[in-house]
Amino acid sequence: MSNYNGWTNYATWRVNLEMFDGFDFKEYWPESDKWNAYDLGDFLKGYAEELIESSSSEGLARDYALAFISDVNWHEIAAHYQDEVEV
Repeated sequence: MSNYNGWTNYATWRVNLEMFDGFDFKEYWPESDKWNAYDLGDFLKGYAEELIESSSSEGLARDYALAFISDVNWHEIAAHYQDEVEV
């Protein structure tokens, strides 16, 4: 995998920037400080998939968006927020 702006890849950087940068984790997930990076990463992935599915109709664009997020390193994003934002 390549490195992009300090993240694993472009998809990880972009999804973090567009979906989670400035996001108040404690407001939405008060128990998130008890999760490890693996569980929080899985939760973030589910959140992103739900956001895409609820804000788009079935078709090519949705399929491409879901394919794009399959390249995201969710556990890296979760670990970042656990370390940097003290989730």
